[in-house]
Amino acid sequence: MQQIANIPNPVNKRMVIVGGGFAGLQLARKCARHNMQVVLIDRNNYHQFQPLFYQVATAGLEPSSISFPLRKIFHEKNDVHFRMAKLEEVDPQKQMVYTNLGYLEYDYLVLATGVSTNYFGLENVKKNAIPMKSVSEAIYLRNRILENYEKALNETDEEAQQALMNIVIVGGGPTGVELAGALAEMRKYILPKDYPELDFSKMQIYLFEAGDRLLQGMLEKSGEEAYQSLGKMGVQVYLNRPVEDYDGEQIMTKQGENFRAKTLIWTAGVTGRAIQGLPDSVLTRSNRIHVDQYNRIKGYKNVFAIGDIAYMETPQYPNGHPQVAQVAIQQAQHLSKNLVRYERGQDMKLFFYEDRGTMATIGRHRAVADLPLIHLRGFAAWILWLFVHLMAIVGVKNRFFIFINWMWNYITYDQSLRVLIRPKMFRYNKPGE
Repeated sequence: MQQIANIPNPVNKRMVIVGGGFAGLQLARKCARHNMQVVLIDRNNYHQFQPLFYQVATAGLEPSSISFPLRKIFHEKNDVHFRMAKLEEVDPQKQMVYTNLGYLEYDYLVLATGVSTNYFGLENVKKNAIPMKSVSEAIYLRNRILENYEKALNETDEEAQQALMNIVIVGGGPTGVELAGALAEMRKYILPKDYPELDFSKMQIYLFEAGDRLLQGMLEKSGEEAYQSLGKMGVQVYLNRPVEDYDGEQIMTKQGENFRAKTLIWTAGVTGRAIQGLPDSVLTRSNRIHVDQYNRIKGYKNVFAIGDIAYMETPQYPNGHPQVAQVAIQQAQHLSKNLVRYERGQDMKLFFYEDRGTMATIGRHRAVADLPLIHLRGFAAWILWLFVHLMAIVGVKNRFFIFINWMWNYITYDQSLRVLIRPKMFRYNKPGE
């Protein structure tokens, strides 16, 4: 295997960051200011804003609005290098990372690989359900929904037609709740205009949650408010209902109940990706990597993990931190400062998470926000949710287009991005063929 090409030897130290999500991107931006070479590796050449995947899936936003090219972020940084590559193995003893493009030596390695969908061993669900962990999956979901309604128009069997129209969401966290609310509004305001031949009073939106309430990571009253709001919007919420099987049309719960739908969206859990080269002893629940309060992987001095993949136990969070963007961003900011201290021969400081609040939107004028000093609901929480998410988007252009889309959707009760685009493979014919 050859070395990754066209990355110059560093003048000082080299940091390799694997993952361009909230944690990896924040760390790369911070460390680009230090006297250190930064190499960022990711499977995609863009940063994706996960909290708004559901709006892409429900035709509210264009995919490009929540995606930002990683290379563009570092245009003016001379010693920051990006490679679109897949991590295959790490070798902490040799201080090497191996990718599908080749190998690279490092002085510091930071794993910010995030997490993937956890199906809890349910193979049929994994085969037939639609996850929501990437922009491409959100686009696929949008296409699936639109394609099913096109098929429903030409279906004469009522049960088969209703199965095409029904949508099931598994997982009552923020993503599941926000998806359910957005789909309920589509059913009320948009789909009847696009498909006037269909009777949308027959369309059912189901939300299944294995626990005893929605929004488990938020206050209990936030979960109750979400439950009540979704009920008023016509979403059928089932608590204490683990889904055990799905064959592409029939959903079976642990209680033996059966529901019929051609679309099942799985937002019920996440798990870390196994990284070859790391011992099993550093892995904890759901394949997260055990780190100390410096975000250092136990047993190594110069290998770190941050963001969702990192599992850190503290007195305030004995079971690990919540897997949210704020934790990832704060860990990245803290680690960048600690590395400067380490290079200067100073002691690093322990990480303590500052909880700035958690929010979830349920629909137009409906949201909940658990802030450190106050709990908000309804219109005030909804406005706050809009503002916080808009300001968190990377790029002024993206913020502008998202704001315009939101304003248009709010004024017209319509979403104009309901375009069914299927990928197609082309064969390039050379001249003369």
